[in-house]
Parts: sequence; structure tokens; C-alpha cells
Amino acid sequence: MAFDDDGVRAGAGTLSDELRNRLEEMIVSGLLKPGERLDEVELAARFKVSRTPVREALKALSATGLVDIRGRQGITVAIISIPILLEMFQMMAALEGLCAKLAARRATVVEKAALREIHGRLINALSTSDPDNFYAINSEFHELLYDAAHTHFLAGQTRALRRRVAAYRRYVTYQPGRMAATIGEHERILDAIERADAETAFKAASEHVNLLGDDMADFIAALPAALVQEA
Repeated sequence: MAFDDDGVRAGAGTLSDELRNRLEEMIVSGLLKPGERLDEVELAARFKVSRTPVREALKALSATGLVDIRGRQGITVAIISIPILLEMFQMMAALEGLCAKLAARRATVVEKAALREIHGRLINALSTSDPDNFYAINSEFHELLYDAAHTHFLAGQTRALRRRVAAYRRYVTYQPGRMAATIGEHERILDAIERADAETAFKAASEHVNLLGDDMADFIAALPAALVQEA
């Protein structure tokens, strides 16, 4: 990734904004993992920039909770404790449910058709046993669900929280049987949206995201120790 000498890419934001966006994508995609140290000098050399925009980008990521800055202890990709992580999933369930509820009331014919198209690709992806591809298509489905709710603040908050827990959500996808279960859960969400059944859409989307009982225990057991911290 190279930048202009004046710190601004044509048609883009400031250099620190570009760096922040790039680093955020690396964290969300798992290229930078929770607990991984972020060295200003190394990052400056890697992206061929000075340390100032790197420092500004890291401060911005710290404000969103994606990065921890702890003085002499250095800068790392944020690690989430199990109790807080479970609270985040509960909040995600409520937000996703509300998005689905509003989508059932507001989604256009075109948006409903697009959700069906993505769902079809997700079904095809299930047969390939490629969890990374499945996860990517699944993310498309949820992104369109937020758009179909036709909100501004709610969609933004839902996306922000989803990105905050993205590194952990992948381990849900990798659980045995989870991808197959997702197909049925999405089908229930879609059916409710197509029937304009707002309450059923809310319930189906909330249950799809929330972790309960054995699913929660299996998820926690699957997380590498390096990705979680003590409460």
C-alpha cells in the first residue's frame, strides 16, 4: 500500500484516515489478530509513511475499541474478555433483530430479491466446505439486511459492533454444523421479511446471532487462549 508524498490520495481522505481504514480491515479480516503487537516503526516502514499518520491512525482505532494503547506495555490489537464478548453478542442479537424487524416493514422488492440471491450463493458455498468463502458471503447478507432496514444510526451502530467482534465471529462459523444451521436460520429471516412479519423477523434474526446453551459453550471452547483475556 503506497501513499502520495503529501499524505493525501487522490479522491480519498487524509493519510491517517487511509491507514486507519487499512488497519481496520486487517483486524476485521483476521490478518491482524487479537493480542498482536502493533509497532509504529514497523508499520511506518511497511506502509512507507512517517510515524505521525501511523500514530494518528492507531489513536483512532483505539477510540473504536479495536486497538489497545497501554503506555509502556505498547500497542496491541484489542483482546476481549469472555464476559464482555458474550454481552457484545447479546447486543448484536438485539441490534440485528431490530434491523430485520425494520427490513420486514421497509425492504424494497429489489432488496428482497437481492437477499434471496445472496442466500442462494450461501447455499452453494455450503457444498464447497470453504468456511472463509461462506463467512464472506454471509457478511454480504447481513450488510444488505442493515441497508434494507433503511436507517442511519441503527445500521451504523450494528456495523460498528459487528466489526468489533469480527475476529471472534469467525470461530462461530467454523463450529461443526454451524454453516448448515445458518442456512435454515437465514431462511426463516427471509420468509418473515417477505411476508412483512416484523415480529417474527426480529425473533429469527435475534436467535440467529445470539449464543445460548451448548452453542455458547462450544464457541468458548473453540477460541484460542491468545484471543481472550481474564475478566
